[in-house]
Amino acid sequence: MSWGTELWDQFDNLEKHTQWGIDILEKYIKFVKERTEIELSYAKQLRNLAKKYQPKKNSKEEEEYRYTACKAFLSTLNEMNDYAGQHEVISENMTSNITVELARYVQELKQERKSYFHDGRKAQQHIEICWKQLESSKRRFERDCKEADRAQQYFEKMDADINVTKADVEKARQQAQVRHQMAEDSKADYSSILQKFNHEQHEYYYTHIPNIFQKIQEMEERRIVRIGESMKTYAEVDRQVIPIIGKCLDEIVKAAESIDQKNDSQLVIEAYKSGFEPPGDIEFEDYTQPMKRTVSDNSLSNSRGEGKPELKFGGKSKGKLWPFIKKNKSPKQQKEPLSHRFNEFMVSKPKIHCFRSLKRGLSLKLGATPEDFSNLPPEQRRKKLQQKVDELNKEIQKEMDQRDAITKMKDVYLKNPQMGDPASLDHKLTEVSQNIEKLRLEAQKFEAWLAEVEGRLPARSEQARRQSGMFDAQNPATVNSCAQDRESPDGSYTEEQSQEGEGKVLATDFDDEFDEEEPLPAIGTCKALYTFEGQNEGTISVAEGETLYVIEEDKGDGWTRIRRNEDEEGYVPTSYVEVYLDKNAKGAKTYI
Repeated sequence: MSWGTELWDQFDNLEKHTQWGIDILEKYIKFVKERTEIELSYAKQLRNLAKKYQPKKNSKEEEEYRYTACKAFLSTLNEMNDYAGQHEVISENMTSNITVELARYVQELKQERKSYFHDGRKAQQHIEICWKQLESSKRRFERDCKEADRAQQYFEKMDADINVTKADVEKARQQAQVRHQMAEDSKADYSSILQKFNHEQHEYYYTHIPNIFQKIQEMEERRIVRIGESMKTYAEVDRQVIPIIGKCLDEIVKAAESIDQKNDSQLVIEAYKSGFEPPGDIEFEDYTQPMKRTVSDNSLSNSRGEGKPELKFGGKSKGKLWPFIKKNKSPKQQKEPLSHRFNEFMVSKPKIHCFRSLKRGLSLKLGATPEDFSNLPPEQRRKKLQQKVDELNKEIQKEMDQRDAITKMKDVYLKNPQMGDPASLDHKLTEVSQNIEKLRLEAQKFEAWLAEVEGRLPARSEQARRQSGMFDAQNPATVNSCAQDRESPDGSYTEEQSQEGEGKVLATDFDDEFDEEEPLPAIGTCKALYTFEGQNEGTISVAEGETLYVIEEDKGDGWTRIRRNEDEEGYVPTSYVEVYLDKNAKGAKTYI
């Protein structure tokens, strides 16, 4: 079926219909464009979502992704990025293959349609002109015929009238002939124009209009085919990314299947294992028999070897030193002779540590972390030290690489002086070498602490002490150490060095205060679980298995004050001893 033969008289309707077709095409282009914007927005939101839940670098969240469940979640976030990327591909392909192509096609279609309908209107105008010419010649022919008829009638009237002269009759006859000739000429002209019009009209309705309408029909059919192809492309763009999206989803499923609950449980053990042994059973204490202990200071030496019931549980570890809180004075005992007190003063060790210990205890309360991580349980401390050693080794390697690069550059300068002055690199080379040496010393210090923890040594090794001495020599501010670094078997106690001025001033004040105190009575006994070398002022050495008297409980600072005999008393780490307090003794208090 052809529009040229079937719709020869529907020029205006075809014009409206083709404009409607272009509007439909533009509507579809707008639809696809909005779809591409939705895809881009969706992809952007997916990327922002994945980025929002990505672990932050150098944060606690990054450590959490050691667990398989968190790794699976991280894989999901990464796959969501790829998933978002496919939606961006959809948007790009739809824009390039549909929106841009159809927009260009619409412009071409508008130009083509405009050309066809311009030709149609031109043909219409031509046939209308021919029709007007035909009408004009027809009216002229009609008018001339009527004028000729009136002239003939007038001549006949004049010829029949006897009163009219012969000249008037001849004039009327000539006028009638002229009109008759004009009518014949108009007839011939009308006939010629009529034939021409019929020919033009035939050409218009059977040639020009059918051809124009056929072209318009073909144009409209191409538009319909093109929009159909665009719809297929629309589907194909989506279908092309389905395999990749499927792979993303498969990877998410694979990551979910890789979750190992046993492995995560083991990681929890490694992360939080303290290394302490669980406490044993508590033995029965028989209160029907009074505890044998001597209240008087004179009888301490006689009761030194007496055994007490042993509690099989380890001392509580605390990661801080004893703060210098003023001791609670017990009820005054009978004063000893002045000479005995003087002798005790001469031979006993000062009971007060330097101000640095107090300062460090306060810093731990405020959240500061010791350099050797002594505030952590043994297992966690070992991990932190190992991590620190690894970091230092990486820094050392980095500095060594830099030194090698500078050395090579210096060799190049030596061979080619025009490229640079070799002496200009000496300062940088010296600086890098000094940095390497400092980092090596630092690494050796942490390696010593690590070896000490791994070996569960009660105190730092000689190498570590020498290492600390080397660092003290490099730091002029630290000129006097009031306490050697020491640790319990769980690695939770360490004393730091202090400045000489602080120690002297505070020690004098506290010594005066403590010298005024009366000797404290024994409030219980304790048994040494480990050997402790009391090398610092205010501490006392004990041997493993030794039984001593407790004269002051741990006040929360990790130290217990004990006495061996009248002349020997001092502090030991609470975790090194097992304490048995006499609940009825005066001055026995519990500090939390």
